[in-house]
Amino acid sequence: MKIAVVGMGVAGAYLMNGLGKDHDNFVKGFERMPIEQHDAVCAWATCENIMDDLVKECGLNFDDYILHEGKSMRVDMGQSSKEDNSINVGLNGMVTYDKLKLIKDMIRGTNIQFGVIPKKGTLESEFDLIIDSTGFHRNYLPRPQNEMWIPCIQYKVKYQDNTPFDDFYLKAFPSMKGYFWYFPLENGYAHIGAGDYERKNNNVFVDKFLKKHKCEIIKKVGRPVRISPPKNSEPFTDGRKTVGVGESIGTVYPLLGEGIIPSTWCAQFFIKHINDFNAYRREVLKKFQIYALVFNFIQMKINGKFNLFKNAVELFKIYNHMKREEKRYGMEVRFKDLIKVSRI
Repeated sequence: MKIAVVGMGVAGAYLMNGLGKDHDNFVKGFERMPIEQHDAVCAWATCENIMDDLVKECGLNFDDYILHEGKSMRVDMGQSSKEDNSINVGLNGMVTYDKLKLIKDMIRGTNIQFGVIPKKGTLESEFDLIIDSTGFHRNYLPRPQNEMWIPCIQYKVKYQDNTPFDDFYLKAFPSMKGYFWYFPLENGYAHIGAGDYERKNNNVFVDKFLKKHKCEIIKKVGRPVRISPPKNSEPFTDGRKTVGVGESIGTVYPLLGEGIIPSTWCAQFFIKHINDFNAYRREVLKKFQIYALVFNFIQMKINGKFNLFKNAVELFKIYNHMKREEKRYGMEVRFKDLIKVSRI
């Protein structure tokens, strides 16, 4: 087959690496950003417990890309600095890593054209299969009828003297409409940013933080992040030659806004079922079924409809999922912390 992979995020890079090993296929990648501007709104945080094996499949060593190993994460949930308004989450495997370097190493030696987003008709005339891994943009698929996204902004910054925090820090916005993040990288560098459903806190909180903690701004990026799950992101295909992979079909965990690992899993599923779109769809929906429950929880919080007593069963299901998957999330999961989060 002649295969086009459009979008060189984590899913697209993994696909280029995996599909390129099959010499029966001709695989070409496309990325809308010029190579020198290639970036994304992503704090570069993930879990090394899972990424170790995923990266090893690409012939690489994940340890070579780790920038900071987290020990604890402070989550501030109030307007004051009272201890009761924050929780400290123990971390075991959560790291920041050089995402762009890893992507570049994944796609090294593959055929990619940067700085272009081809028209669908052009791709259909040239390729047998089009993989839409364009993330939020979802350029080649029909728009979902029930989707939700969070506008985000992020800065890469450099501190000359003391950094504001030694480890991970989150500041939750009211009614769980989003949060501010501070994720350390290395040598005084950090990613700071915010996402907010109502677009009220993004720039305001980040601007205040930048004024309070003087730093050199290296780069600024911004775009929305889709948090609606695969169940709400259908169709996965256009019924002809195009199929979506990764964030384009909703593989972002809504509670954390994290899509690196799930998008890579999604790319794995696609390679496994490349000749059977129905089997691919079934595996994606099954794997990310819990995301639909979490998404409903987020929606209820944002809309003011969540009730701790009426929705206790849903909350406990979310807790059970994350508790069972502590190794996957790289953090200690406690029910009392989730209760506090639900009361924001």
